[in-house]
Amino acid sequence: MRISNDYAWLGDVPDAPLMIKEAVRIGKLNTYEIPGPKSNPEIMKLAEIAGVRDIYKNDDTAWCAVAMCAICILTYKTLLFSGFDRLRAKSFLQFGVKAPVPMFGDILVFTRTGGGHVGMYVGEDAVCYHVVGGNQSNQYNVTRVAKNRLTEARRPKYIIQPKSVKRVFLNSNGVVSTNES
Repeated sequence: MRISNDYAWLGDVPDAPLMIKEAVRIGKLNTYEIPGPKSNPEIMKLAEIAGVRDIYKNDDTAWCAVAMCAICILTYKTLLFSGFDRLRAKSFLQFGVKAPVPMFGDILVFTRTGGGHVGMYVGEDAVCYHVVGGNQSNQYNVTRVAKNRLTEARRPKYIIQPKSVKRVFLNSNGVVSTNES
């Protein structure tokens, strides 16, 4: 699955943060889990980029943090954690700086039954954040996640913050994700 046409505008945002540009690039690939013993080579490549290929054995294991780590590495962002922590969404509570109000390109860390979830803010509606990331319905896409599940928003450290880093208000159509495992 690719990022749906509802979010095609993401590729046209002038001065979009590099992390968003990389997220869009990954979103153009067919990045989804393969049921059974095989794994999608695109997801395994993300694990390699994230530096966890030796401990990340298959795409049946949650990979939202793996995808986010790969995006950070590909865009030269510093990760203060390594090893198994790169498999944990809540490790991103150590990334960048705390953002009191989530905005375009911020990393969002959520709570879910059994752990956490991590993705990037591309917009919001009255009750949900629209989040681009991996392991959302077993694929890389944009999905809606209820605002009340947000643990914290983290903003990348910018030398010059792009003008596109602002709140983005979107329509509230689409399914709300309840569990990204």
